[in-house]
Amino acid sequence: MRAVIQRVAQASVEVEGRVVGEIREGFLVLLGVSRDDTRDDADYLAEKIINLRVFADEQGKMNLSLTDTAGAMLVVSQFTLYGDVRRGRRPSYTDAAEPEKANELYEYFVERARGYGLAVETGIFQAMMKVRLTNDGPVTILLDSRKLF
Repeated sequence: MRAVIQRVAQASVEVEGRVVGEIREGFLVLLGVSRDDTRDDADYLAEKIINLRVFADEQGKMNLSLTDTAGAMLVVSQFTLYGDVRRGRRPSYTDAAEPEKANELYEYFVERARGYGLAVETGIFQAMMKVRLTNDGPVTILLDSRKLF
């Protein structure tokens, strides 16, 4: 499972001209699921993301987590995180999970994040979405549950 985490001042996702998820301060999480992922991968990423210490403390040092700041999370599914372009110019998505499995693990990840008491908004799985954000910092973190990077 892979995630691109962006610390945001605000973020929203729109489907067919309608805002379906919106947050103020917190994280925009673009989440990709691989064909080999399990709930353990989702558990690992949820815990890791929620406890990332990338928010400023009183001294301006990145030392606080999402729970420390009562921030929110906007989670958007993104199978293209498993696009492989090592050969050719057109991405191959053979490592991405099939939609049924991807959706199950995406929903599980969202519920795990909500279990930490956070406000969690989402996009709509498999929909064409327009994501808007104001990156704060900018701060962008890449995570992989297999610790590949």
